[in-house]
Amino acid sequence: MNLLITGGAGFIGSNLIHHVIDRAEIGKLVNLDCLTYAGHLENLEKVSKHPKYIFEKVDLRDKAAVLAVVEKHAITHVMHLAAESHVDRSITGPGDFIHTNVVGTFNLLEACRGFWLNPKSEIRDPKSDFRFHHVSTDEVYGSLGATGFFTETTPYAPNSPYSSSKASSDMLVRAYHHTYGLPTVITNCSNNYGPYQFPEKLIPVVIQSILARKPVPVYGDGMNVRDWLYVRDHDEALWLVLTRGKLGETYNIGGHNEWANLHIVQLICDTIDEFVPKLGGNSRKLIAFVKDRPGHDRRYAIDASKIQRELGWTPAHKFEDGIRETIRWYLDNQAWVKTVLAKAKTQPPG
Repeated sequence: MNLLITGGAGFIGSNLIHHVIDRAEIGKLVNLDCLTYAGHLENLEKVSKHPKYIFEKVDLRDKAAVLAVVEKHAITHVMHLAAESHVDRSITGPGDFIHTNVVGTFNLLEACRGFWLNPKSEIRDPKSDFRFHHVSTDEVYGSLGATGFFTETTPYAPNSPYSSSKASSDMLVRAYHHTYGLPTVITNCSNNYGPYQFPEKLIPVVIQSILARKPVPVYGDGMNVRDWLYVRDHDEALWLVLTRGKLGETYNIGGHNEWANLHIVQLICDTIDEFVPKLGGNSRKLIAFVKDRPGHDRRYAIDASKIQRELGWTPAHKFEDGIRETIRWYLDNQAWVKTVLAKAKTQPPG
């Protein structure tokens, strides 16, 4: 297996590389990343000298460069995670999301189609078990009411530029399977949390705000509900789908952990008060309710019974345990936080 992971310097991607790089099936692992504000090679210091690991600084929007990577390394498997992913940023600047998430996915699909399905190719091995695994989000399904779950057959109803761009890329992957016979699988996951998440998402933002004794922002009434998935559980599910998932299928990956945002913030406050008593305690007093963001979906919840039934996957971490591990990681890695935030401030736009 010559495995290409796109977005491998990001949050989920870097955790995934750590999780799979020692697998015997992998001959080489190529990390394609253009190192935006949320992609950092600091996430991969522990594997940077691994004999299987190769880094390619390439932008998915560069079609020729993407094809060159696929051909140069004779890629047999793709795990496509690279994406602009922050909903707030998609509201203020939707163009980057269309160019990266939609056009970038198209360029990668075209590169794989041209390399894998070209009968005249002298580089590829026609006996290889090619596979294109597209990693997506539950946000493509829209918003749930107080009850019910997203399944693999739930109609798409994206409500933000981010989720719309991911829905578009999902449809492209589906089309390339049905039109060209490209061997694809798709996964749609719930909210991830864990080490190496850039401090713009809820959990690391709350942790950093508490440590700095700054107001902890909570949108609206704080009762928006998400299903939370520990990133290391997600990594294992992704590997199972890549290696054992049925071609042309979609698998939902969820943590079976529904939490309202406000309750998560309160739990983080209480846990940091326990871990760092010198801060003075009563961190809940820092909670500040702010104006809700436009198009804020009320509830997401994943039915992950298909991946459990067909591939035997269930999350290994309870949320209460995973969040404690995550908080401890951020407390122990404040130097990393300062480094990535400093680099992001100097990152040029686009």
